[in-house]
Formats: sequence, C-alpha cells, structure tokens
Amino acid sequence: MRGYRRNAMRVRYLSAEALSQDTQGVPSPPSMTPVVSAKVKGLLDDLVSLNMLEVKELTDALKDRLGIDDSASMPMAINPAMFAGMGAAPAPAAEEKVEEKTAFDLKLNKFDAAKKIAVIKEVRALTGLGLKEAKALVEDAPKVFKTEVPKDEAEQIRDKLKEIGGEVLLE
Repeated sequence: MRGYRRNAMRVRYLSAEALSQDTQGVPSPPSMTPVVSAKVKGLLDDLVSLNMLEVKELTDALKDRLGIDDSASMPMAINPAMFAGMGAAPAPAAEEKVEEKTAFDLKLNKFDAAKKIAVIKEVRALTGLGLKEAKALVEDAPKVFKTEVPKDEAEQIRDKLKEIGGEVLLE
C-alpha cells in the first residue's frame, strides 16, 4: 500500500517523461498510468518548466480571467497565542460587520379591540385592499400586511399604527 501511495504522489507531481525515467523501465500498473491527450501533455510540460515568477503571473492571470477574489484563496491567519504557551492570552476575535437591513416586512402583531375600525381603515389605505380584505387581514393578526418597505417608511407606518391602536413589528 505504501509503494502505491508513493507512486500515486509521483504521478500527481511529475511529468510523463520524468515518471518513465524514474521507474527505469519497470512497467507501472495500468491504474497508475494517467491517460492524457497530446494537448494536456504539452500544457503539463509547459507548466512544469515555469519558474516561480512565471507561476505567479499565471495564477494572477487565471484569477483575473476566472473572477476569483484574492480573499477566497488567502489562508487563515495563524494565531500566535497558539504557539506562545500556556500563559499567553488569545488574540481578540475580529468583529463581524453586520449588514444593516434596508427593507422590512410589516407585520400587524395585535391591535386594540376598541380601535379596530381605525386600524382597518389605516391598513386599507396603506395596502390598497378592499374593505372586506382589510378587515380579514386585521382580524387574522398577527399577519404580514406589507413587504419590502424601506426603513424610513416602515418606521413611519409603525408609528402611525401605534398612535391608532395597533402594534406593528418590523421583520
């Protein structure tokens, strides 16, 4: 098993010519010999012959062509406290930026039963529903009655319904 693994690693990293020279005429098992086209073989030979500067140029060009972000390929930073010993304090965790929500769904949570008619009228005016639909929506509370509302408008609607006797949640 060990010999197979070692040979598999060679197949992965060596060109076809280097592999055949390395085995010195000993035929390798059919599962070990990769079948490659002439085009792939030519590319492999070209890649193996690149120096480090050319490899860097190639990776940059591939990232640009494929639209790969550098942050996706960067390894995670190593925390020095892992190697410092028992007395070292861990580095503080980086704060995650929380994206502020810009659009909200408005949900009528509950309403004052004495002010039900005023709440129905306001919901009807806000949604453009008919009287029957607005009444059903208010009576089925808690229920979302408006979606994707900008933050400022959502806060105004919430405050207006609160004055009338309804409780609105921004989701």
